[in-house]
Amino acid sequence: MNLGIITAAGKGTRLRADINKQFISLCGKPILAHTIGVFQRAVQIDEIFVLVPQEFIEYTKKNVVDKYGYTKVTKIITGGETRQETVENALKFVPENCNIISVHDGVRPLIYSADVNKLIELLIESNKKDSRVQGVILAAAAYETIKKINNIEGTVKTIPREIVYHAQTPQTFFKDTLIESYKLARNDNFTATDDSMLVERAGYKVKFLKGNHENIKITTPIDLFLAELIISKNGIH
Repeated sequence: MNLGIITAAGKGTRLRADINKQFISLCGKPILAHTIGVFQRAVQIDEIFVLVPQEFIEYTKKNVVDKYGYTKVTKIITGGETRQETVENALKFVPENCNIISVHDGVRPLIYSADVNKLIELLIESNKKDSRVQGVILAAAAYETIKKINNIEGTVKTIPREIVYHAQTPQTFFKDTLIESYKLARNDNFTATDDSMLVERAGYKVKFLKGNHENIKITTPIDLFLAELIISKNGIH
């Protein structure tokens, strides 16, 4: 069994909206509904956990999951104060028969079901060749010149952009490895900026699947505007 964990516990204050950003309408449907729909249609995903603030549990069930018929959603769970705490909350409920977990940001609605499937397939294929490969992430190539800044000296150093990628989600891992990596981080009081960082820190290899720059995280009003343009260009999502 393969599980999708969708994190949507943020407040989204930068959008200056009257409701949390994951529930803002995007082309007539809540952002979170678009995101869950991608996982609902992904043939490699069997179940979905959605994590939201406690006060939005019933709202999410009624206005997103039930309204749009997302039958793969088996749990709506209270998120934590941070993304790492939110994923950790979800891991407490993962069933024993789960093999692979795909973690995704609830406000990244512009992914494709095909990419969700490819990540799982690439993880299995890569692990057969090298057992140390325990994760695969989506990452988009940098298209601007990248600088490493030394704040003390006020100097810059150019990093070849062909070796630099922007990490995205979904990020996909074998269940036992992800749980182990989170436990290690908790024991060490270590905080990461994404799941793959925890898995790397635990001593495992993480590969990547080249993503595209349309897979934006909706954080600001301009992101919402761009998302609407992308959906209009590509057709209804």
